[in-house]
Amino acid sequence: MPALSPELREKIKAYIPKYPRKQAVTLPALHLVHDELRTVSNEAIVEIAEILELHPSEVHDTMTFYEFFKGEGQKLGTTRLWVCRGLACMLRGAYELIEHCEHKLGVSCGHATADGKITLEFAECIGACDGAPACLVNDVHAMNVTPEKADQLITELKLK
Repeated sequence: MPALSPELREKIKAYIPKYPRKQAVTLPALHLVHDELRTVSNEAIVEIAEILELHPSEVHDTMTFYEFFKGEGQKLGTTRLWVCRGLACMLRGAYELIEHCEHKLGVSCGHATADGKITLEFAECIGACDGAPACLVNDVHAMNVTPEKADQLITELKLK
């Protein structure tokens, strides 16, 4: 059984004319697969490589270069909660905030909660230094996040 649905394969193929070479579609293809399946399995890597006429190792190399993608055996929760640990955030308590969130959620960074609702992750920088420490909930910034504010955010995310 294929890892990629016919619809997903067609979405990937639709990107090919937009780029000068098929190889350039690797990153958009990974995003499409990851967004739909919440992971990129080894089978999906092979299928992407076939569509783009690449070796699977080329697709895997691109995927592992970016920490955004989850691979074999690592499935994302419904929501991604990123805690920034860049310099500005680190100086304003990011490491303590990460530990607080790990304790509150009962998971370590890089893992999803048992109910599959939240994946806790850290980022090296999310570009919100003026609001350090900062978090990113999917694509939305949360600024000046205290442990209390994190608790409120987590409670809201668990209700979704």
